[in-house]
Amino acid sequence: MLIDYHTHHARCGHAVGDLESYVTQAVKLGYNEIGLSDHMPLLHVNPAEYYPEMAMPIEELPRYIEECLYLRDKYKNDIEVRVGLEGDYIEGYEKEIEEIISAYPFDYVIGSVHFLKEWDITDHRQVHHWEGKDVLEVYELYYDAVQKAAKSGLYDFLGHIDAIKRFTYKPKQEEQEAWYALERETLEVIAECGIPIELNASGLSKPCAEMFPSERMLKQAYQLGIPVTVGSDAHDPLKVGENVDRARNILKEIGYTELATFKERKRFMVSL
Repeated sequence: MLIDYHTHHARCGHAVGDLESYVTQAVKLGYNEIGLSDHMPLLHVNPAEYYPEMAMPIEELPRYIEECLYLRDKYKNDIEVRVGLEGDYIEGYEKEIEEIISAYPFDYVIGSVHFLKEWDITDHRQVHHWEGKDVLEVYELYYDAVQKAAKSGLYDFLGHIDAIKRFTYKPKQEEQEAWYALERETLEVIAECGIPIELNASGLSKPCAEMFPSERMLKQAYQLGIPVTVGSDAHDPLKVGENVDRARNILKEIGYTELATFKERKRFMVSL
C-alpha cells in the first residue's frame, strides 16, 4: 500500500507546482493514495505584517478545496486522492481552527505545531529567536503544545512531532534525561488520546538529518501502540514520495505492520 499523506503546493507561498502536478507524480510512481494537505491560513498573526509566504491566504481556501475535489474525481480511476489540510495548533484559537475544519469536506486534518506564539520554530528565517533562550525550556513549551494538540480532538493525526529539532538546537548533555522524559510524556499523552502520528521523511533533508520523529521516539510509539502514517512533506512535485520507502523500512524494522489511512475523517488501517 503506497501512500504519501503530506504534500504542499504553490498556494502556500513556499512550495512550487500546482496540485495536479502532485497527483500526476504520485500516479507516475504507482502510489495507491496521495494526500493533498496544504497549510491552513494563518489565524493568530496578521499575514500582511508577518513573514511572507507562510500559508495560503484565507480567500484561497475555498478554491483549494474545489480543486482538490475536482482532481479526486478526475483521477479516480488512477489513484485515490485524499483532501487534507495541515492545521496548525495554536493555543487559544481552537474555536477558529474548528470552524475552518468543519466548514469543508476534509478526509483528514494534520495537527502540527510550528508556532510558539508568533515564532515559527520551523522557519529558517526565524532561527535568531533561539539566541539567549534556554533550549530545554523551549522544548518544554513545544511538547506542551504537541500534547494540547493531541488532546484537542481537532485532528486526525499529528505531524512531525519532534520538528523542534529541525535546526539542531538540542538541550545540553546533562539535560538529556529531562529531554527524553518530555518525549516519553508526550507519547504517553498521544497514546491516551488514541491519535496516530506521522513518520515524516522530510527531516532527512533538513539540518537535523533525521526523520520526524526519531527512531528513539518511534520505538516508544510502537511500544505504546500508537498508529502511524507516512508522508514526504513534499514542497515540489518531484519530491512526492521522497524517502518514504526508507520510512516504511524503518517502521517494518521496529515492528509496525500497518499504516493509518483516512477517508471522510475516518481512520482505516491497511497492511504496510
